[in-house]
Amino acid sequence: MSDRSIGLSETLYQYLLANSVREPEVLAHLRQETDRHPLSNMQISPEQGQLMGLLVQLIGAKKCLEIGVFTGYSSLSVALNLPDDGRIVACDVSDEFTSIARKYWQLAGVSEKIDLQIAPALETLDRLLANGEAGTFDFAFIDADKNNYAAYYDRCFQLVRQGGLILVDNVLWYGRVIDPAMDDDKRTQAIKQINQQIYRDDRVQISLIPIGDGLTIARKK
Repeated sequence: MSDRSIGLSETLYQYLLANSVREPEVLAHLRQETDRHPLSNMQISPEQGQLMGLLVQLIGAKKCLEIGVFTGYSSLSVALNLPDDGRIVACDVSDEFTSIARKYWQLAGVSEKIDLQIAPALETLDRLLANGEAGTFDFAFIDADKNNYAAYYDRCFQLVRQGGLILVDNVLWYGRVIDPAMDDDKRTQAIKQINQQIYRDDRVQISLIPIGDGLTIARKK
């Protein structure tokens, strides 16, 4: 037994991957292509993608939100685990990055499940609220510009149903959340703010998991 989470050496991390990650071929190819991208560090890890797919199945999700698509690994991980009538509203501002995502969504046969909205995410979220879709989503994943995390969380809380999940990525922020040298960095402050906001939010049950760059899972009560 252990009374704290362990750190992972590179060798232990590779053991974790080899003994737990069942990555579909299409996801592996997408990850390999993204690894060659200058901003490849923006992609989630395969074990995180697998966890997200499992959570979607566990709650029987059909209607999902994604804030921040990049090259589409997270949305594809979710879409592959949705039923045929499942749907993701995927928010991003980049045609360039999401062109890679669209290619792999097509290859995986899940394009019809993903409604890509190229626009500032807050505009899309506010439109969904205005259209009366509050409380109708099962699952939301926030992984976009950090300065808007608090606003994204507020909208997602309204849009997600009771018992639904909100996942927030990068909550450990490469360790910068405990680095005094980063106290004046706006993105670091935004991450620290949302971490405290969710921790104090008694409307949700939470778990912050040290997977990838830190992932908070919040269940709406």
